[in-house]
Amino acid sequence: MAPMTAPAPRDRTALDAPTLLGVRERTLVMGVVNVTPDSFSDGGEWFEQDAAIAHGREVLAAGADIVDVGGESTRPGAARPSVEEELRRVVPVVSALVGDGAVVSIDTMRVEVARAAVDAGAAMVNDVSGGQADPDMVPWVAANRLPYIAMHWRGHSTDMQSRAVYDDVVEDVCRELASRRDDLVRAGIDEDLLVLDPGLGFAKNADHNWALMAALPVLHDLGHPILLGASRKTFLGRLGRDEGAAPRPASERDVETAATSVMAAMAGLWCVRVHDVASTVRVLSVVQAALDHAPADEPEGLDR
Repeated sequence: MAPMTAPAPRDRTALDAPTLLGVRERTLVMGVVNVTPDSFSDGGEWFEQDAAIAHGREVLAAGADIVDVGGESTRPGAARPSVEEELRRVVPVVSALVGDGAVVSIDTMRVEVARAAVDAGAAMVNDVSGGQADPDMVPWVAANRLPYIAMHWRGHSTDMQSRAVYDDVVEDVCRELASRRDDLVRAGIDEDLLVLDPGLGFAKNADHNWALMAALPVLHDLGHPILLGASRKTFLGRLGRDEGAAPRPASERDVETAATSVMAAMAGLWCVRVHDVASTVRVLSVVQAALDHAPADEPEGLDR
């Protein structure tokens, strides 16, 4: 394969959402815009509307293929905002970023929020509950033939860590995701527009997360594009720390996050969801250069 020149940032967002779902020659980058006062990664830094829009524009300029806008924190123990508050947070941000040419996904578990965001121009729905939190979500997504990201989920943030019990986390997550996939397709979700997410950190402890990271190529057996969201999570912040010591602050976990993005790209995953887009785009350009120069018979480990 001839070497591929890395596209300029504006080119990275030129494709529409369904086309992006078909990209396989490189791992895409989804940039996070949290419009929340209590997200674990930024502590409300982008909570105000103008700050969130400005941050979204930075994410887009840094090379994000997709900008993921969310108005509800899903950190362990987080309380849910009202529907009205979630709408107030996200709709103006979505509208502004779509106006700038971004492909926007709306990160929500509520159909009312998804509907308003799509009306404002959002192109896909990123639902961490996989349609289990709101019974009206899946029928609405199916009726509108929208790209849909369904995560492995066992319950809301308030008590999800009590559900982190597995016989074999890789087998259990794959089986539960496959079951949810089948339910979604039976309910009318277009299987060509369905993305799956193993849900690192959601009802999973550090050992569970690492087991899933070690088994990333297995996720291809699910038969759908895979989104990986490891960015800045606590299990990365504990690396190199003494037992019992506080994890490294979320804002200081981008080096470790970059390593997980490299692992995802080497495993051929569809997309990584990250907070620091610029560093991720750079490290993935290194992976892509190596993959583009690989011989026809790729060595073990280059899982494309």
